[in-house]
Amino acid sequence: MGIKLNRLVTVKILFQVFIVLSLFRITTSDLQPANFVFGDSLVDVGNNNYIASLSKANYVPFGIDFGRPTGRFTNGRTIVDIIGQEMGIGFTPPYLAPTTVGPGVLEGVNYASGASGILNLTGKLFGDRINFDAQLDNFANTRQDIISNIGVPAALNLFKRSLFSVAMGSNDFINNYLAPAVLIYEKNLASPELFVTTLVSRFREQLIRLFNLGARKIIVTNVGPIGCIPIQRDMNPAAGDGCVTFPNQLAQSFNIQLKGLIAELNSNLKGAMFVYADVYNILEDILNNYEAYGFENPSSSCCSMAGRFGGLVPCGPTSSICWDRSKYVFWDPWHPTDAANVIIAKRLLDGDHNDIFPMNVGQLIQYLI
Repeated sequence: MGIKLNRLVTVKILFQVFIVLSLFRITTSDLQPANFVFGDSLVDVGNNNYIASLSKANYVPFGIDFGRPTGRFTNGRTIVDIIGQEMGIGFTPPYLAPTTVGPGVLEGVNYASGASGILNLTGKLFGDRINFDAQLDNFANTRQDIISNIGVPAALNLFKRSLFSVAMGSNDFINNYLAPAVLIYEKNLASPELFVTTLVSRFREQLIRLFNLGARKIIVTNVGPIGCIPIQRDMNPAAGDGCVTFPNQLAQSFNIQLKGLIAELNSNLKGAMFVYADVYNILEDILNNYEAYGFENPSSSCCSMAGRFGGLVPCGPTSSICWDRSKYVFWDPWHPTDAANVIIAKRLLDGDHNDIFPMNVGQLIQYLI
């Protein structure tokens, strides 16, 4: 009997040692850098599936080339999906998914939400959405969970080496300032200049909060040429075959101030590396030279129902779908196709200073803070 008890005690001790060693392993610097993602529908991977929002993509034909609808607002992968694959992490799970718990969050979490913006009012016509302030709150919850599991030093070390991607701002124009005045009142209260300045000021506060939560390698994408998306083309027929000028001017004004903000944050927040991702430049290049990239249609939605450019009605089960998605830049009235996302992601990973500054994502992953 005594021998059996001793064996049981020995087994129990060995099991406890195994647990301690396992915990030690996940507290070392050998942990794979994680990928934490904040943003709107351009990078949402399913968070809006779990909220009462009109902005959803969990039905066909979304995901037609992904294998199934997941909540991604495209036919296949998002830009951050592709970057995550290149990092060796794979797909970062949505924060609101019941399965996004436990050790898996050590590889990163996606907090993005369709229709969300920098301003909390943005996207209100779609009902619920998780704007940037709330996404930061959610990351703070994840942060506390990680600290509880592996301790403060290991958690801070993980955050220091991980990527934090922020893709915000487009909806603050498309679904706020540029929306009909009966839906959004900002246009009546502010000039374009004041609106952009207010937006950048709020963004500064949020990015500083992200830094204070432990983020050190932070990629911030600018606003793309929103005057070129199918919905803007169809809503502004006077532009003819070209992009709509005013939305693009708003985006460029925001981007100029955002680039200055990134430089300011790098100067003032010691130990951080903020990177300015010029998606506007990349997408504009694709649109201007679409044939060189293998595209045939740079202006219309692949998934369309109404409008010259297929931009007047959201993509849905009764929409017409283009036969070859790889030949279209735009999947629906707002979002790029998987084919376009691949080009954007690879230029962010490997591009020069015209695409991403002061270093590309590949260099940032290796950068020692």
